[in-house]
Amino acid sequence: MDTPTRLRPTRDPSRHAAPQVFDYLRERIIALELPPGTLISRTELQELFGFSSTPVRDALLKLQEESLVEIFPQHATVVSPIDLKLARQAHFLRRSIEQEAVRTIALMDERAEVVRRLETVIDVQAALLARGDLPGFENADREFHRIFFETVGVPELWKMSRRYSGHIDRIRRLHLPMPGKAPQVIADHRAIVAGIAAGDVPAAQGALREHLSKSLAFTPDLRARWPDYFRD
Repeated sequence: MDTPTRLRPTRDPSRHAAPQVFDYLRERIIALELPPGTLISRTELQELFGFSSTPVRDALLKLQEESLVEIFPQHATVVSPIDLKLARQAHFLRRSIEQEAVRTIALMDERAEVVRRLETVIDVQAALLARGDLPGFENADREFHRIFFETVGVPELWKMSRRYSGHIDRIRRLHLPMPGKAPQVIADHRAIVAGIAAGDVPAAQGALREHLSKSLAFTPDLRARWPDYFRD
């Protein structure tokens, strides 16, 4: 498991060991820095973090629960392929919750502050895109959608949706660098916010539904380029 210097973790003594290993690996798996099929060495992780085998094992078991790694006998651990069934389920979950969230927000009398926050995030995304900072762009994208959950008072559902998002997030990560994709994300976000600002529920929900579906719709093209990354 190659670990460039820029990707080496920094131990946080205020946190338990296993979550640090889990977060580090999950982030790299989602970013495709550890692509499907990568062998993960427990020994290397222990040396990298300076932790014992127990937190490393616990982190890998948690990743297995999210179907992001496969653990085989003799302690071999491999990054899982992108599971299209799990990606579709995560998409269904996000779409269902966020459709209701944008409906609720669009009907709020005091939605102007939410609109302002969303527009600020879009401006940040545009600036990050201009700098070519796609990881930062992705973080801002997550913040845009997180605001929906926070505004309607269901922050725990955001955490739940993130736990199920590993496979759909990897599809989006493959799709994002494609020509025109990132500018389209910004345009989609502006359309969603315009619907919310106008109190137009069908427009806001329609823009959101189309936005969330685009990466899944593009999956056949992605699979043609990276056939070994996917499974049905």
